[in-house]
Amino acid sequence: MQRRHFNLASTSVLAGLILTTYQQAHALSLGDLAGISDKDASAGLKTALEQGALAAVALLGKTDGFFGNPKVRIALPGYLNDAAGLLKSLGQGKRIDELLLSINRAAEAAVPMGKDLLVSSVRAMSVTDAKNILTGGEASVTAFFADKTRTPLSGAFMPIVTRATEKVGLANMYNDIAGKAAGFGLVKKEDANIQLYVTAKSLDGLYLIFGEEEKKIRQDPAGTGSAILQKVFGAQK
Repeated sequence: MQRRHFNLASTSVLAGLILTTYQQAHALSLGDLAGISDKDASAGLKTALEQGALAAVALLGKTDGFFGNPKVRIALPGYLNDAAGLLKSLGQGKRIDELLLSINRAAEAAVPMGKDLLVSSVRAMSVTDAKNILTGGEASVTAFFADKTRTPLSGAFMPIVTRATEKVGLANMYNDIAGKAAGFGLVKKEDANIQLYVTAKSLDGLYLIFGEEEKKIRQDPAGTGSAILQKVFGAQK
């Protein structure tokens, strides 16, 4: 159920972000907005995305950044989440709780490693990249960052997640049980390894919160204190 709620939250946030982007596309398509140059439009988007990235990392990369936030808290996948209730009734509640806390703490420890890569990807964004984000339709922001950062961030997160999950004895048990469950279609194959699962969910949570922060900046550019953001996004008010 938590997994379903997480997916619904992700869809809702991304839908709101994409709607805002789509509505602004004609007004801010790198040259169409009167008085705003391509350079300023691109700079405004870069500033918004960089601030959004830093805010997302700050929110998630701390104690309870994941565990204390229902939107991104990582639960056990599919069948294993259902089975957790049974295990608790059989006296394994403490160990299940330790595993859940551990995988969320692993995500919280990994996220700060992504700050430099996220910021550098924004700063390296071309005018074409910016235009594609502003006019690209659904999931353009997520698609950009997934393309630019998901693979390298996965590589950076994996060792941290591995060390964190190895501290809990149930991690190996998870891989064994999940592997068997995947063979019966009860767990997705990509979720059958705890390290891969937590790494993927860490990135999903990061991109979700990133989208929320970027949406806030678009809605209230004056509140950021940035002249370029106010000039670009404020011109549409």
